[in-house]
Amino acid sequence: MNIGNLKTNEEGIFVGRITTLAFTATVALREFTSNNDKAPAYDVMALSADRRNWVKVGALWQYASNETGEVFLSGRIDDPSLDKPLDVALFNQDDGSYNVAWRRPKAKRSLPTATNDENSLPSLPGFGEDSEEDQRPAGDGLGESTYGADQQQAA
Repeated sequence: MNIGNLKTNEEGIFVGRITTLAFTATVALREFTSNNDKAPAYDVMALSADRRNWVKVGALWQYASNETGEVFLSGRIDDPSLDKPLDVALFNQDDGSYNVAWRRPKAKRSLPTATNDENSLPSLPGFGEDSEEDQRPAGDGLGESTYGADQQQAA
């Protein structure tokens, strides 16, 4: 789903708007320079509500599609005003602009449970209805006390 578009301004900086039902911001991309090859390509900067400052709200990394080789930007926008971070991808258009796309993250596959009801817990070993009395731990589980043993040796 396309949620925005960024175009270069007179200074050559990508600037545009990202709009969803809950989030609207004027954003710009600030090139990030680093010797670290795992560093982002850009910081995502958002214009503050009073329109006086730019605030860093995310970062974008450069990737290439395995299928087509097309280069795109992918990253995350996060801000205290958001319930959850917004994962975005930016795709270069024929006119040199970027379309900002969002896709709902796929749910992670759940691991199989040992019980039929995912909210129930399996029986604790030694405490189930089928357990025998001798399987239960004896005492408080801390072992035998050594209190007084040193006094008996001294006598």
